[in-house]
Amino acid sequence: MKSDLQIAQEATLIPILELAKNLGIDEEYVIPCGVFKAKISLQFFEKLKARPQGKLILVTAMTPTRYGEGKTTVSIGLSMALNSIGKRSIVALREPSLGPVFGIKGGAAGGGYVQVLPMEDINLHFTGDLHAISAAHNLLAAVLDSHVHFGNKLSVDEREIFFTRAMDMNDRSLRDIVVGLGGKANGPAREDGFIITAASEVMAILALSQSLVELKERLANILVAFDMERKPIYARDFGVNGAMTALLKDALKPNLVQTIDHTPAFVHCGPFANIAHGTCSILAMKMAQYLSDYTIVEAGFGSDLGAEKFIDIVTRAGDVYVDGSVLVATVRALKLHGGALKKDPRSGSIDHLKKGLSNLGKHIENMDKLMIPPVVALNIFEGDTEDEIKMVKDFCRGKKTECAEVRAFEQGASGAVQLAEMVCQEVENGKCCMRPIYDLEDSIEEKIEKVAREIYGATQVVYTPKAEKNIKRIKRLKMDKLPICIAKTNMSLSDNPDLYGLPEDFKIRIRGINISAGAGFLIPLTGTVMLMPGLSKISNAERVDVDDEGRITGLT
Repeated sequence: MKSDLQIAQEATLIPILELAKNLGIDEEYVIPCGVFKAKISLQFFEKLKARPQGKLILVTAMTPTRYGEGKTTVSIGLSMALNSIGKRSIVALREPSLGPVFGIKGGAAGGGYVQVLPMEDINLHFTGDLHAISAAHNLLAAVLDSHVHFGNKLSVDEREIFFTRAMDMNDRSLRDIVVGLGGKANGPAREDGFIITAASEVMAILALSQSLVELKERLANILVAFDMERKPIYARDFGVNGAMTALLKDALKPNLVQTIDHTPAFVHCGPFANIAHGTCSILAMKMAQYLSDYTIVEAGFGSDLGAEKFIDIVTRAGDVYVDGSVLVATVRALKLHGGALKKDPRSGSIDHLKKGLSNLGKHIENMDKLMIPPVVALNIFEGDTEDEIKMVKDFCRGKKTECAEVRAFEQGASGAVQLAEMVCQEVENGKCCMRPIYDLEDSIEEKIEKVAREIYGATQVVYTPKAEKNIKRIKRLKMDKLPICIAKTNMSLSDNPDLYGLPEDFKIRIRGINISAGAGFLIPLTGTVMLMPGLSKISNAERVDVDDEGRITGLT
């Protein structure tokens, strides 16, 4: 089979103005970024609000392997398949980060015959949104240090600065650094560090904001530091939220592109799913709903991270309702969770598969608890046997859950028609009654307990002295009614990435709680979540090149 890049480069695209016209978007609201991608004016979004909204389908997954289970591919394939059976559908996805593109994971534009295009542009710079986010983030960081250098009028406690720097690249050497070296003229020396742009609170804010007014207000509320009297200092105290908004005003506009078969796609924002809510912008999602019968939106990682946060954070912030869900699973991942080798889970046996089904069962249970019963999408890989596929489908049948085989990677839209038909049937049956796991009025501890016990399956939550101190501070600041966004490994239902399958009798340890006041949620920290990934020994960057005609090669 041809490579993803070959397939993408051989595809015939239609001009973005034509695609927009087909959606009913007047040319005056389309801001082309070249021939095949564009931003859509926020004025058009305001105009759309008088229309009824289409159905929203949330795509999540079982606990993934480090190889990824094709959640983006299934999302794109489902949207393409819905259009092929006569339903108007748009897929809404996150923007790729350059870090993973050049790291281990590669790009995030789908694969095979289910891709969003132009693939090279989307994976490399795209419309510049992530660079704008990095600039806005680092402007605040620079203003903070300049303020301290020129007298520190706000009495910033340099031991209590929370806002680090950001860049859109994997660079482990920048995780912990010292700034201000080289003498007095370079500012005060202090410890600092970098996070990847996808982990920036500015990224989360952009994804949650539905207007420039809201964007500016959220940016103003970023908690930057505390002063010497333990009082909070926000971005607004430096008078810089207006300038940050100026840098982000175009980045706030959703990006319109197309799939390989010209299905419309919004690709906008890309917050991490562990340290943030892990889905595309609310603006892109809602715009798609106004323009289609079915909007397909992907949430990062499994139901324990992506789906839970989508329901408990995103639906509240955006006042959106989920009408159905898809749970992606693979034989490979199930074998890993049943004890197969981490380096080659495909080599696992049928017994490994049988044992690993408990992990899928827990994720089905999670979606039922959120009151959005899923259709399981079994993403078929080369080498999957009929006996293995039958075992998974029989298991789902025992759980009274529909299961569709998905072969969209090789077959395009036709490979996801069965899934599309099952999703439509589930939506028409009206089984979804979306329900958050906790109430906002619950205490911080109650919110954490409910997620840890009901979604992760933990038997107990324990708090370090630092976490207990953080909770007291949050209550003092009257921020305890915010939703929570637990930072946890995506490789396990527990906070230990090496506990596969369905862990039992485990505790969730909360080592601290960060405040994302601008984004509007609290971040309880578990394990050792990485905010700045590192490159592997042999990274994808070594494979990428440009030929003499300017054509990119090696991009995955």
